[in-house]
Amino acid sequence: MTTDTPARLLQLLSLLQTPREWPGGELSERLGVSRRTVRRDIDRLRELGYPVQATKGSDGGYRLVAGKAMPPLVLDDEEAVAIAVGLRAGAGHALEGVDEASVRALAKLEQVLPARLRHRVSTLQAATTPLTSGDGASIAPETLTAIASAVAGQERLRFAYRAKDGTESRRLTEPHQLVSTGQRWYLVAYDLDRADWRTFRVDRVADPFATGARFAPRELPTGSAAEYLRRSIRRQPEAYEYELDVVFEASAEFVGARLPAWLGQPADDPGGDPGGDPASDGGARSSLRASITHPVEWVAVRLAMLGCEFSVRGPGELVQCVRELGGRLSRAGGG
Repeated sequence: MTTDTPARLLQLLSLLQTPREWPGGELSERLGVSRRTVRRDIDRLRELGYPVQATKGSDGGYRLVAGKAMPPLVLDDEEAVAIAVGLRAGAGHALEGVDEASVRALAKLEQVLPARLRHRVSTLQAATTPLTSGDGASIAPETLTAIASAVAGQERLRFAYRAKDGTESRRLTEPHQLVSTGQRWYLVAYDLDRADWRTFRVDRVADPFATGARFAPRELPTGSAAEYLRRSIRRQPEAYEYELDVVFEASAEFVGARLPAWLGQPADDPGGDPGGDPASDGGARSSLRASITHPVEWVAVRLAMLGCEFSVRGPGELVQCVRELGGRLSRAGGG
């Protein structure tokens, strides 16, 4: 019998979160209390915002239904570990659909995980190799969660940063927002040492540390962090490295549905003008021209994965790479 009311409410809530209807008698037996106490506890949960629905009759009971707001969930050990591992796996790569909200959720969950569960999460993730991952550089989930926590708490963030040319520096920033491009994670922050806004590639960030010093958020020069990042990258002359020119033996609709987003716009340009939607050449043929910054090996492999015949007209290094890749695959298949 659970005599402690808060503990009993948590146990009741955990039972109700199972997607089924619980008869009052069964809940009474599970909790070791009277049916009257169960009804009072149900009323307390409703007062806390949990939408508990009751049905009358011999087959009636209680169940948790969808409400207007998302109340706190109670997770058992296995559920908490499963969610944390899933969020970590997605956060480690800048995958489309895994945005800042996912990183914030991971930061909140790991903040309250007991040490024994954190160890299980780390052990399980270290022993697991995902079949599918993002095409960008992988990032330690701890780096993302540390940054996300500093953003949410409006705490100054200190970290080591490696520039594109390999130069190492220490930065003290007021972190504004994380931005995922579907290829990489970026931090938009106010750099206190340089007295100006900056964008940082998170895969080049090391040892992020929230100092505990709070700050009042500054107003961005642009309307959103994504827009600031887009304009910042557009100012970099090295953002465009070569022009892709490919002809597909498939319709523009077929190719467009399978084309990675980063093949339709520069890799470092989130939300920019794509300029890379496949154009119909009439009937079952289409073509693509776009500015690309990715290694030609990545481009060659992703083109081969589209599931249709194609020919590369440029650049020359990609043409050569496709030929070499085709030869290796042919030899691997005994051709």
